Amino acid sequence: MIEKKKIKKLIPHPNSRFLRVKCLNCGNNQIIFGCAAHDVECLVCGKTLLQSTGGKARILTKILEVLS
Repeated sequence: MIEKKKIKKLIPHPNSRFLRVKCLNCGNNQIIFGCAAHDVECLVCGKTLLQSTGGKARILTKILEVLS
């Protein structure tokens, strides 16, 4: 049997991303980090957009774009 060798990445890519989201309450666009350590609120109306969970965060709004 031929075993497939795992190719080690020379430059590892991060698993986390920045996200452009839209507040469902006021329509404000905001850029947030997908693995934020604290809850993120909208800068205009104060509604919670993201809840931290210790790892990847729980997103409570609409994602418009994933930024790389």
